Amino acid sequence: PATRAPSYSCAMNLPKPTAFITGAGRGIGRLTAEKLLDRGWTVGVYDITDDVSWADGHDRAITGRLDVRDPGQWESALADFAERAAGLYLLVNNAGVLYGSAFADADYAADERIIDVNVKGVIYGARAALPYLRESRGQLVNVASAAAIYGTPDMAVYSASKFAVRGFTEALEYEWRELGIRVASVWPLFTDTGMLDGVETTGTKRLGVRLTPAYVAGKIVDCIEDGLADKPRSPAKVHYPVGAQATVLKAGSHMSPPFLTRFVNGKLTTKRKIGF
Repeated sequence: PATRAPSYSCAMNLPKPTAFITGAGRGIGRLTAEKLLDRGWTVGVYDITDDVSWADGHDRAITGRLDVRDPGQWESALADFAERAAGLYLLVNNAGVLYGSAFADADYAADERIIDVNVKGVIYGARAALPYLRESRGQLVNVASAAAIYGTPDMAVYSASKFAVRGFTEALEYEWRELGIRVASVWPLFTDTGMLDGVETTGTKRLGVRLTPAYVAGKIVDCIEDGLADKPRSPAKVHYPVGAQATVLKAGSHMSPPFLTRFVNGKLTTKRKIGF
C-alpha cells in the first residue's frame, strides 16, 4: 500500500531525506551540499561544469551535469535522481550568474545569460520538481539576493533577475501551500565567491564583500530546517535575509517611505549624486 507523504513536522524522521542542489560544484552550492551530507541527507550535486567531482567518493552524493536553461535536462536529471534516491524532498535553486558593470557597457548576450540562468532556470526547476515535491510534501528553496530589495546600480539585470525570483517565490508560496509544499528564498548580500571575481562596483566598495560562502550555506540550511521543525509553519516567513546588512536593508525597505529607501540605496551603491 502507498505510504503517506511526510508533513513538515515529521520530515526529520524520514529514513532518507533527499535534496537536489544546482550550482553545487563550488561556492555556496557546494558548501550547502556538504552541510546536508554531514546531516545524513542524500544529496544531488549538480552543476553545468565537472566541478561536482569533489563529491564522487561520498556514498550519499549523487552527481551529475545540468544546464538549468534546458527543461529537458531538468526533467532527465530529476527523474534519475528521484529514482536513485527514492524520492525528492528538497530542491535548492542555487545556480546563478551576474555581470557587474553599467548597463550601457554590457550587451544582449550578457543580459540573456542572466535571465536564462537566474530566472528561467529557477522556473524550469520548480516546474520539473513539482510532481516530486507534491508527492513528498517537500520544500523549494530559491537562492535570491539582497539585490531584490531595491534595484542595484551596476547590477541592473542581475537585480532584475532576483526581483523575479522574489516575486516567483512569493506567488508559489501561496499556490503551493495547499499542496503541502513549503516555498522560501534566501537573500545574501555580496558574498566572496567566484561570481564576484573581477567585479568591483560602488556597492561592493562601500558595503564590502563581507559574507563567506560557508556562512551563507549555513543560513540556507537554517532556512531548510525551519521547514523541518516540529512546530506550526509560519506563512509570514518566506524570505531569509543573510547577514546584518541585508537584514537592516530589508527591514528599512518595509518601514521607510519609498523616497528614503531610494536615497539610502543610492548613497550605498552609486557614485552619482543622489537627491530626494
